Amino acid sequence: MRFLVKRIALMIPTLIGITIISFTVMKMAPGDPTSLMTDLNPNMNEEAVKRIRAHYGLDQPWSIQYFKWLRNMAVLDFGRSFAPDNRPVIDKIAERIPITLLINILSMALIFSVAIPIGVMSAVKQDSMFDRVSSLIVFIGFAIPTFWLALLMMILFGVKLDWLPISGFRSLNYSHLSSVGRILDIGKHLIMPIFVSAFGGLAGMSRYMRSNMLEVIRQDYITTARAKGLDERTVIFKHAFRNALLPVITILGLSVPGLIGGSVIFETIFAIPGMGQLFYQSVMMRDYPTIMGILVIGAALTLVGNLLADLLYSWADPRIRVSD
Repeated sequence: MRFLVKRIALMIPTLIGITIISFTVMKMAPGDPTSLMTDLNPNMNEEAVKRIRAHYGLDQPWSIQYFKWLRNMAVLDFGRSFAPDNRPVIDKIAERIPITLLINILSMALIFSVAIPIGVMSAVKQDSMFDRVSSLIVFIGFAIPTFWLALLMMILFGVKLDWLPISGFRSLNYSHLSSVGRILDIGKHLIMPIFVSAFGGLAGMSRYMRSNMLEVIRQDYITTARAKGLDERTVIFKHAFRNALLPVITILGLSVPGLIGGSVIFETIFAIPGMGQLFYQSVMMRDYPTIMGILVIGAALTLVGNLLADLLYSWADPRIRVSD
């Protein structure tokens, strides 16, 4: 519990630091929300532009704008969107975040359920045909850009073979489907996005697991376990596997930002109404409140992922929590 409290206490100043950097970078970026309303409107004069900036609070110094935003953010009030709908930012994020979390959770589950066994088998059967083939596939996975793979899959499975839908989260007739039909419909829409999201992670995680296992199975205590007559399965999965997981658990926390950031790419390509697509649209519109709201939610999810990684690490290696 002491270990958990210390980790949670460190998350608060980290989150505030992230918001300061994000707010500063956003304000330094070229463009202004009012330019989208005024540049192409011949009836807008300088006085009208000033009134619009005052209405949104953009005429105030950055520091005042930030502290006002931080005060509201403390009670989960991210303000109203600068988009034409002028909806509360928290409502827009609440509609989108379940889809993004669902895709990312399924992607992580796919990565770990496939990459860890491949890494273990590649290490145990080093230089075998399985190891060589899996290494080749992994290197291909490292080399293929995500957006290019998504386009290829859309052409093959969506256009040529017509097996899977190429965009959206639901079909047009979703409301008329049965409960089982709705689940199957959403599943068909998520197959390609989940695979694209997990493909790069599969490659990296399997390599990490292979190198860790190779290092562990060469240790003296593994040789001792084998010398005592333990069967190979017990040696690998009871003695070596848990220790080989330690660096992988650390990578788990570091991989959360990549998955959330990757949502912007595949949600835009597949037209999935998730948080990534909303972030892209908000950046294009210079919708500051929505951008900051999404950045804070993404940062919070990343910190929670790191916290879970710390807890799993301390579970796998009790020396960590004792030393803290």
